[in-house]
Amino acid sequence: MSERERPMAPATDPTVTARIDDDATGATLAEVAGRWVLTMTRALPHPVDRVWPKLTEPDQLRTWSPVGPDRPLDSVGPATSRETPQDDPEDAEVLVCDPPRELVHRWGSHLLRWTLAPTPDGSLLTLEHTFDEHPGRGMYAAGWHVALAVLATVFDGHEVDRVVGEAAREYGWSTLRQRYDESLG
Repeated sequence: MSERERPMAPATDPTVTARIDDDATGATLAEVAGRWVLTMTRALPHPVDRVWPKLTEPDQLRTWSPVGPDRPLDSVGPATSRETPQDDPEDAEVLVCDPPRELVHRWGSHLLRWTLAPTPDGSLLTLEHTFDEHPGRGMYAAGWHVALAVLATVFDGHEVDRVVGEAAREYGWSTLRQRYDESLG
């Protein structure tokens, strides 16, 4: 294969890379009723009413999240999600929707619970990701770490590409996974 025919490696965005490096790798992991709950929080300098659409609107989710739903996640009921258009659809049923405080939905066999709390400087976003396999802890934490960094970068007004799948490796996902595997034991 000639040099011209080789696909170019995705270029990383320095703004996203800096945000990934700046965000602490703080997360907790707890076993609850035989499943694992990974909890991550991020302080955002934006009010909950501005953050809520980033959690529920398909076009806004597709700017930062691996969850790309087929409908707004703003009401209880069935939905499907695809990380990329070529992926098979996964269950994304909304189980709880209490705008702009709480959203609970499936992501395949996983459960995602998003809560927003107002703070004097904006809001506190908390993600509780429930899954079955303990070995997945670092993988999921690293993925959400990257996704939440992209969310913060988008909120800062930067136009950046969503970082999902293999693209996350270009942003240090493997190192983050190792750090989370160690810290979450």
